[in-house]
Amino acid sequence: MHYHWDFYFLLHYMPLFWRGLVVTLAYTAATILIGLLIGLLVGLGRLSKSWVVNAPLIAFIEAFRCTPLLVQIVWFYYALPVLLNIQIPAVVAAGLTLSCYTGAFYAEIFRGGIISIEQGQWDAARALGLGRWQMMRRVILPQAIRRMIPPFVNQSITQLKNTSLVSTIAVPDLLYNGELITADTYRPLETYTVIALIYFLILFPSTIFAQAYERRLTKRPK
Repeated sequence: MHYHWDFYFLLHYMPLFWRGLVVTLAYTAATILIGLLIGLLVGLGRLSKSWVVNAPLIAFIEAFRCTPLLVQIVWFYYALPVLLNIQIPAVVAAGLTLSCYTGAFYAEIFRGGIISIEQGQWDAARALGLGRWQMMRRVILPQAIRRMIPPFVNQSITQLKNTSLVSTIAVPDLLYNGELITADTYRPLETYTVIALIYFLILFPSTIFAQAYERRLTKRPK
């Protein structure tokens, strides 16, 4: 079957692409920041030796890591309002889901980075008479953060791709606006090709940066 490709008509819809891109980037930035806060709190909590503290945190992490994000978005939008007997707008449900989802992954990155620090560093900090939080702030975290950055960057790149799923509950992101354009023009091939190209132009440089930083990090003396 011969198909005549025509991208010229999409120039008329550029404002819709731009609005969708702004929503996508805003969701990405906001949910990464909120996710970092959630991840830090949950990750530090996971360092506790108390099972009472750890049990709900483990349940939180595994609930979000072991279920599909699309299912989570749909559940937060349709089921959670029924359980709480309140109305939750789509933009709020999507933001809450994405923040908790990435926060669960960030929590494990925080925890993994902290426990990767050699025991000698902990012992040296204790020998200096530092309290737990001083030891964490001055000795452990500065070393751990260097090891955390590559997985943080990779997870953040994944988060940008994950935002495309909010279109399923009619949040006007880049993909959802693409669906509107397709419904108006009946030209899905050109529309989704442009959307894929936009994602690629944003994500590819970020991926190159993450790989370059990781290579640089591995060459540094430990």
